Amino acid sequence: MSSLQSPESLESLILRVAVRVPLRRTFDYLGLTTQFVESTAGDLPAVYFPGQRVRVPFGRRQVVGMVMETAKKSIVPLDQLKTVLVPIDSEPLLSSTLLGLLQWASEYYQHPIGEVVLGSLPKCLREGGERMTVAAESVSVECQPLPFSLNQDQITAIHCIRQATGFAVFCLQGVTGSGKTAVYLESMRPLLQAGKQVLVLVPEIALTPQTLLRFEQYFQVPIVSLHSELTEKQRLTAWTQAHSGHARILIGTRSAVFAPMKCLGMIIIDESHDPSFKQQTGFRYLARDVAIKRAQIEGIPVVLGSATPTLETLMNVYRRRYHHLRLAARAGQATMPQFELIDLRDKKLTAGLSPQLIARIGSHLNRQGQVLLFLNRRGYAPTVLCHHCGGVVSCHRCDARMTLHKEPFRLCCHHCGRQTEVPSVCPACHQSELSEMGVGTEQLATALTHLFPSVSLARIDRDTTRKKGQLKALLAGVHAGTTSILIGTQMVSKGHHFKHLSLVAVVDADGGLYGSDFRALERMAQLLVQVSGRAGREAQQGEVLIQTHHPGHPLLRLLLEQGYEAFASALLQERALTQLPPHGFLALLRTESSQQEKALTFLRQIKQQLEQQRFLNSVELMGPVPAPMERRAGRYRAQLLVQSVQRAALRTAVVQIIQCCEQHPEGRRVRWSLDVDPQEMM
Repeated sequence: MSSLQSPESLESLILRVAVRVPLRRTFDYLGLTTQFVESTAGDLPAVYFPGQRVRVPFGRRQVVGMVMETAKKSIVPLDQLKTVLVPIDSEPLLSSTLLGLLQWASEYYQHPIGEVVLGSLPKCLREGGERMTVAAESVSVECQPLPFSLNQDQITAIHCIRQATGFAVFCLQGVTGSGKTAVYLESMRPLLQAGKQVLVLVPEIALTPQTLLRFEQYFQVPIVSLHSELTEKQRLTAWTQAHSGHARILIGTRSAVFAPMKCLGMIIIDESHDPSFKQQTGFRYLARDVAIKRAQIEGIPVVLGSATPTLETLMNVYRRRYHHLRLAARAGQATMPQFELIDLRDKKLTAGLSPQLIARIGSHLNRQGQVLLFLNRRGYAPTVLCHHCGGVVSCHRCDARMTLHKEPFRLCCHHCGRQTEVPSVCPACHQSELSEMGVGTEQLATALTHLFPSVSLARIDRDTTRKKGQLKALLAGVHAGTTSILIGTQMVSKGHHFKHLSLVAVVDADGGLYGSDFRALERMAQLLVQVSGRAGREAQQGEVLIQTHHPGHPLLRLLLEQGYEAFASALLQERALTQLPPHGFLALLRTESSQQEKALTFLRQIKQQLEQQRFLNSVELMGPVPAPMERRAGRYRAQLLVQSVQRAALRTAVVQIIQCCEQHPEGRRVRWSLDVDPQEMM
């Protein structure tokens, strides 16, 4: 390499570099435009540009950074600036549009820019490794015919999406089984034929292989998936194929929203209502909103598909910001299932099952129908109770009860993962009168095995699908018709097409009716509609039975009698009275500490500082209060809620909060995090 001259004697360029550290800023470095770097073609002058990785000195270390922008001046004197050690890339690794999206996401969600930008890369590239080379091929798009004819609603939706020029948001609201996937496929076809790429986001890893298979059956083009269960090598390969343009369709979970796409033409978000699109730790972004922003930056259409759109989405529809496309009927010959409430009051139950439901299960099995029982509680029993003193066996690290599991026999905390042996006596009074309270999926499976001993049964929850291939094997039995009874949590509530399923039973609908989170009713309705939609998706008439102790609940009756839109409209009116989203905007400042009082004291002091600011005229600070589950994994948690009807005012408050927290003397001794647009209040 040619020897370098002193910075004063060379033309210099200021590089603003993002480094993966928990600081909300970039760092200025000198990039010398006549600096030479070693290459296979000899010594070449270094060229710097946004989107390029560089190796830079940072403290006593050498780290990989990303050039965000170049400038001619710095607020730091030139003789105090460190010089870039070496450029890693000879051309931009990230496009200007993707850099702009990452910058926006960092600012909107108030997360350190270096963690956002470098965190979006595969580990190999994040650590400075060489990128793979994959040539973009010119491929002809071959499409297989759809297995059914399109109805008029589908044809209209496809036409509207295809007509979009530039940025547009489409809310594709279709009843379960209405053929939303067919609309996706046909809307994409002209774009793929024009050489464009399509990004498809799904909420959970479990849906990725199924969606991938459907798209592969229809399109004969390179398709890749991107999700957290891939190995680092697989992730790098998929990322590289999307980056080069070789992969024409990318199907992934929420992190795929930041995948590089050389010629992106459309974004599709399937099950767009799903809370899994929100990252709940670290960089707390909402992939649905990030995808909409990306579509706006790229100037392309984005499709939000769901049978149960969020209230935020529907509000934008009513305000004509989004185009509303409805699929009112099921595809083909299938009809919507019939609903019936079962009043559990004064009923003698067998593992949570009423006599009426047990009889109906037997009737469907006798007609060779399949049955799905939905219960969103895994384990055998959620509570172990002492009949003598009334105490319950709780987790020593969380404000939560230990759940009893029978296989293997143990107590488990579903919040921190702690496991213990099942005690023979009560930990409080030392009497041996312990009993099981409540029903989980494991107990339900045991009871149904005794009730219907000759019938094959499968249980799908986190406990039965931990190992690779287990979920696929269980679902294969359902699709083949060899499994007659399926018991599952929310893992089976969406996206699955079980053509032989005739009965869906919601074992306990009461959990969501009186939840502490203001979104509990909305989530309950979405879950009920989604799981009910698994029934009767082909020629066989479907039936849905919902067990509840509150059959007269007005919103539950409204949902079942008038449908999701009427239910959502009523909820929107309730939210308007309290100025909760989508009528208002929220941010949640959370703290946690090993000492109970420290978490609350920190928030009280932050609130006192904020109350001296003028912006509080349009912002309300509520709290601080202990979190609904105050102690989790041995740490005490508290929260301060920030609410405003003006997004700009909330943004101002958020910036002030970050500054106060970073400058507070306890800011490094108390864990704190800020969640913009929180999706849960726990």
